[in-house]
Amino acid sequence: MTTVHASQRSAGVAGQARPGLPVVPAPRAAEWQRRGFLLAAGSSLAATVAGCGFQLRQAPKFAFQTLVAPLPDASPLRRELKVALLNAGITVLDTLPVVNANVQPGAAPVVLPDAVLEVLTDQREKSVVGSTAAGQVREFQLRIRFRFRLSTPRGKELIADSEVLLQRDISYSETIALSKLEEEAEMYKDMQSDIVQQVLRRLASVRSL
Repeated sequence: MTTVHASQRSAGVAGQARPGLPVVPAPRAAEWQRRGFLLAAGSSLAATVAGCGFQLRQAPKFAFQTLVAPLPDASPLRRELKVALLNAGITVLDTLPVVNANVQPGAAPVVLPDAVLEVLTDQREKSVVGSTAAGQVREFQLRIRFRFRLSTPRGKELIADSEVLLQRDISYSETIALSKLEEEAEMYKDMQSDIVQQVLRRLASVRSL
């Protein structure tokens, strides 16, 4: 008795010609079968995720379209926040436009922004939280503190004075000081991105102006 393996059987069937149909090479037929399986699996996964109530994270929606915010490039956190707002379709202005009472006839009217973001605190902190009996540092605590509030140009409070504070502990050794500095920079960067996302969610929580 001759045993025919599945791969041999597939090749034999795919290589046979049928009346009125072109001959499909075995490798190409196998590739089509693989693609069909992946497509079916992807559709099944999407249906399962939707049925369980899960949704992919979507960009936040804001009640304002134009925002005055002091977000200079000198601050890595504010620079990242500004980029995120711009990517969300928000127009970011550095200062409030000046409203001149003596407007010349025919001049374009000054359009006030929808909201004003005031940054009250934006600082990084680093303190020693662990050391040896000889006074050698063995652990630092890194912190990023960001305080802000949101209002309309006419002074209506939309978000009261709020602070986002993140902190992380990092070990330290003089023998690998350079690599620890690189690790510290990466940790600050991760904390910064986390704060930006928290601020965006708080800004998106404002439903009306």
